[in-house]
This record gives sequence, C-alpha cells and structure tokens, in this order.
Amino acid sequence: MKAEGGAGRAGRLDVLVVSLASTTGLREADEELAASLRRAGASVELAVAERPPEVRTLALTDLLWARAARSAAQAALRRAEPQAVIYSTTTAALLWPRPGAIRFDATAAGNRPARHGLWQRPLERRRLARSPLLLPLSAGALAEAGPRLASAAERALVVPLPVDPSGPPAAVRDIAAITYAGNPRKKGLDRVLAAWRSVREEGVADGGELLVAGAGADELRAAGIDLEREPGVRDAGRLAQSEYRALLRRARVFVTAPRREDYGQAQLEALADGCLLASTPAPGPYAALPIARRLDERLVDADLPAALAAALGRRDSAGYAERALRELAPMRGEAVQRLVAQELLPRLGAPAA
Repeated sequence: MKAEGGAGRAGRLDVLVVSLASTTGLREADEELAASLRRAGASVELAVAERPPEVRTLALTDLLWARAARSAAQAALRRAEPQAVIYSTTTAALLWPRPGAIRFDATAAGNRPARHGLWQRPLERRRLARSPLLLPLSAGALAEAGPRLASAAERALVVPLPVDPSGPPAAVRDIAAITYAGNPRKKGLDRVLAAWRSVREEGVADGGELLVAGAGADELRAAGIDLEREPGVRDAGRLAQSEYRALLRRARVFVTAPRREDYGQAQLEALADGCLLASTPAPGPYAALPIARRLDERLVDADLPAALAAALGRRDSAGYAERALRELAPMRGEAVQRLVAQELLPRLGAPAA
C-alpha cells in the first residue's frame, strides 16, 4: 500500500481517499480529486491499493482488488482518524473497514453481468445503501445504480472528472481520425477499423490516416488485431498524456465504437481539444454521448461508417468545437473545483479554507 499526502493542521486528517489505481485513468482521476480537495483547504491522504496478481476471472479479480483496497484503507486508518473517507469505485468499497462516500463511474450492476458479478452485485447494493454520500461521475451512473438510489438526491452529488483543452489547436489538423484503444475489445477497435476500411474504399478518407493510440502490441495481439495489415492506419502505441493530447489537437475526428462505456473521458478530452466525435451508441453511463448527439446527431449512429463519413465530410469544425466547449462548461476544471469547495467538502463534513 502506498500513501500520498497526509495529515495537516496539527495532525488532523480531513479526508482519506482509498484508490484502486487499477488503470492509469483511475490513478490520475484519484490524484486530481485529492489535489482538488487540498486546493479547497482540506488535508488529504491518498491510500493506493497494491496491485494484486493477474487472475483469469472478473469475479476473482474484483475480490483481489477489494482485499487490496481494504488493506490500504486499514493501514491508513491506523495512522490517522479522518473526518471522512471516500472509496474510489464500488470495488474499493466492497470490503470497506468503515463506511464512507463512494465515488463511481459505473456499478457492478451495470458492468458485471451474469456470473461476472455473482458476488459483487448483492454486496454492492448493501454498500451503496449504507454509504452516507454517493459521488457518481455522471447522472447516468447514478441512474444505472437503480431507481431507489437515483431518487436519493440528498445522498448523491455528481462530481465529474475535470476536462479542459490541453493547449491551442494545431494550425492544421493533419490527422484525419484518431481513436483510443486501451482495452481494444471493450473500446470496439475492431469496429472502428472496419468503419475506416469502409470510408477508405468509398474515397471519403481522402488519403488521410487513422491513428490508434493507447494500446500496446501485447493488447492488440490478445484482441487478434494486426494493425500492420490495416491500410491507412498508424499505431501510436501507449503514450504519455501530454503526447496523446497533442495528437488530439491535430486530429479532425475522434472515432469510437465501444461495446460498453462507463464514462467516456477519452471522448470528452477529444471534444475539449476540438475533435469532431463520431461514435456508435453504447450501453452504460456514456457521459459524452448526449453531448455528441446535441452537437451533431448524424455523427452518432449504429452505422459507424456513416457517422465517420459524415464527420470527415464536415468543413465547419470550428463552430462544432466552440459549441462543444460550451457543452463541457460544467465539467471544466474551474467549475469542478467550485463544486468540490462549495458542495463536496461541506457534505463530507470536512472544513474548507
């Protein structure tokens, strides 16, 4: 277990954040939450679970991660008695040593169907019912948790992940399309590649290329994908966040076809950096989907080649980008920081600056 930050104000600890950090995205989101709480004046410790060994089933994977989160929380609670505890993900809360707020992008009820969530779903319901404060990333995540929880507004506060432009857009958007393929099957990379082949055959791609980012060669092989056999496709591999966002600022279209989307931060980042978003609808609390539909409903279609062709054919991307930033206003960094300081900290019972 790794602990980051710690007690302040004569040894007092206001908030303990118990973090799985099982993915880069989760780790960065938890670090940003801790930083936001500190900016609001709270003392914060981030207790990070140690990564368990790889196992074959999702049910056993969740058990090992839940045990790791419990160990991290117990170790932190022995060092200090925080005013409030936030468990980041429902998995982190499953074996909690003490009740606390639960932050989640999706629930096991939604993303662990059938045998994959056999033990997690009933325990998750009990933890969500006992939690003093639910912190979904989106209204969709709360709705997916069930009507009883969705109606408990006094126990819920939607706190999105902050998303802002990463820098000025490139003078020329010289990348026709880009996709994020971490977990290639879940992100529907096979569908994206099929759509790209289709628009190339129709001449819509106009000689441009599709850039595939976020997946290593091992992940692609495991998904049965060989990008060297795909014409007009370039493998960018895994990238530092700054490098990846720089590519978004050069891309015209972000294209995706997720089989399920628990939030869609990659899509929100693409919108923030001025990309058109071409996507299939997807189950799950896909926060970017209603925004994409409002921006241009033609670009959200189960027929991904049609959506991608419509995006590549647009010539007024500047107006789209301006409207996208207006849509993202409640998720911008300053707005989220105000929410943390003015609503989250008081509801946690922790003092603010």
